Amino acid sequence: MTTEQKDLELWELAKKRAGFKSHLLTYLGMIPFFWLVWFLNGQHYGNSGFPWPVWPMAGWGIGLLFHFLGVYVFHKYNLVESEYHKLVREKRP
Repeated sequence: MTTEQKDLELWELAKKRAGFKSHLLTYLGMIPFFWLVWFLNGQHYGNSGFPWPVWPMAGWGIGLLFHFLGVYVFHKYNLVESEYHKLVREKRP
């Protein structure tokens, strides 16, 4: 692999990590906002049921978890790239 290809790989990884950080900051800003809306709406008084901000927090949190895993954990396991390298090794005499 040439230096230029490695730099391109690092650039792509850096873009993915920056995208995750942006996603995380948006989550950390919006979830408290949802709770504030719920609190100011007065639904926390009395027995009005389950607080609705839990649902976007959980759903978005699952999406954020998968985004994290894709960027920081499973980026090493690129099946297409590993298959390509396998074929290149088989082709060489």
